[in-house]
Amino acid sequence: MASNRKKASAWLLVSTLMLGMLAGCGGNNNNNATTEENTGNTGTDSATATAAPEDTSPITFSFFSADPSPNWTGMQDEVGKVLTEKTGVTLDAEFAVGDPVQKVALIAASGDYPDIVAAKNDVSKLVDAGAMLDLTELIDKYAPNIKKVLGEENMKRARYSDDDHAIYAIPTNAGVDNTYFNAGGGFELQHRAVKEAGYPAIKTVQDYENVIKAYLEKHPTDENGNKNIGMTLNADDWYMYITVTNPAFLTTGSSDDGEYAIDVDTQKVTYHFRRPAEKEYFRWLNHMNDIGLLDPESFVQKYDQYKAKIATGRVVGLIDQDWGYGDAEKALKTAGKFDQGYGHYSVTLSEEYKDASFWPTGFMAGYGVGISTSCKDPVRAIKFLDYLASDEGQVLLNYGVEGKDYKVENGKRVIPDDVNNRIVNDNANFTKETGISLYNMLGVHYGDGVKDPSGNYYTTKFPEQITAQFNDVEKETLAAYHVTNWKELFPNESEFKVKPWGAAWNITIPGDSEIVVLDNKLKDITWKRIPEAILSKPAEFDKIWDAYMAELDKAGVAKVEALREELVKQRVKLWTE
Repeated sequence: MASNRKKASAWLLVSTLMLGMLAGCGGNNNNNATTEENTGNTGTDSATATAAPEDTSPITFSFFSADPSPNWTGMQDEVGKVLTEKTGVTLDAEFAVGDPVQKVALIAASGDYPDIVAAKNDVSKLVDAGAMLDLTELIDKYAPNIKKVLGEENMKRARYSDDDHAIYAIPTNAGVDNTYFNAGGGFELQHRAVKEAGYPAIKTVQDYENVIKAYLEKHPTDENGNKNIGMTLNADDWYMYITVTNPAFLTTGSSDDGEYAIDVDTQKVTYHFRRPAEKEYFRWLNHMNDIGLLDPESFVQKYDQYKAKIATGRVVGLIDQDWGYGDAEKALKTAGKFDQGYGHYSVTLSEEYKDASFWPTGFMAGYGVGISTSCKDPVRAIKFLDYLASDEGQVLLNYGVEGKDYKVENGKRVIPDDVNNRIVNDNANFTKETGISLYNMLGVHYGDGVKDPSGNYYTTKFPEQITAQFNDVEKETLAAYHVTNWKELFPNESEFKVKPWGAAWNITIPGDSEIVVLDNKLKDITWKRIPEAILSKPAEFDKIWDAYMAELDKAGVAKVEALREELVKQRVKLWTE
């Protein structure tokens, strides 16, 4: 199956390249590699340096992404216009609305594919349909920047599988050599609540609970008489993972491998809800519900209702990622209610566990962007993606337009105060206007903490800039805990072994694998039983949990664990040999 796909893709690629070469002879499509001047790539050779200018004639590529992009403007933002000017490329983009799995399946079945595709873990559906080009040769001939950024080892990680070494998607969702300088997740508490509590140590769920309880006892309602809320969760569709189920493993010493816990030494796979410690985490949520500190609407509210509730300032505690509630917090900041914003705390079930939020994965290949067999001009497409990976392209995507979004002073890129203020307090409108950060997931890129040849960071997430974006209340809270950013409250990456498989959620599942069906069965059971257990009377919790475990057994949980373990070991082999 894999070899047939590769042969078909190779034949189409050869045909396409031959047509491209003929077109190049006619002056319509120059297929030579980009020059050092045009790409910012410092690794091009002398032959490349003499190449003719790139073809920047107008061309439109259709593009599909399994991720939403609510601020997309059809490349009419500042960055989009520059990209079109530099490359000639415009994207006719479609972003997933609703279930991306179903949308990718429909695309695969249609036989009419977008030119460029970012299908995340469902790329296997497209590969099985023969929809994706093997990009290996295209990258080798026309993408020096992609090769430079990824390097030889990470190029190996881009390979599809142990028995099919084709590159169907260049890894773009993760930054190469990334260093985390701040935390955006964990357990969140309003600054005013921790201040009133005297900035206590917040290390366990009991510590977290104590702050919420104490604040509500003194402030049961807001200034308008509306009831304050201890903690709310977002269980609307896939957000269930983020605020309800993922914290169960993070607070009990296991890293993020999707719905599975994996032993870093033996690679033994366990459906993570079967870990005894997680039962106790959900018992704690049951307790929070029982004493009235959990929002009773947690499992019925929609995402927009969740954000609107937070924007009122009445919610003391969250368990979320900042991108999940960020719009609501920005509304609070715009209204000047900075003390009703949130800090991020490293919280575990008890002090015997170590928060695994920053367990290192190494470079995370897997999710990325591919070119379909329907693409009208694969060479122009890969060159567009290669421009995004160039030094010039990465600076544009991260910083915007020089002289408007940033300036250079004494060789250092500086973001002016007025721009910084909009990034923090008017981010949605700022993003729509500038396009900054809208295109990052399209291109191979360096991660936070990596410097370009000028000595500046490629991204804007570095210590000084992060500090510059904290408001006075945030700085006050951080100072009270003797840290300069939220990550300093969490266990450091150096305290863990690097996972040789990266993360299990990032491993592509073969389209014909039983895992697909079994995973859905387990999810349906879990998403029914977990809320039921949390909302039950404490005396009924154990009975419900036992029934849940029995259902998992009956649904084939042991079989899917074994199948997952096989894939994990194949990934380790693929990445290390």
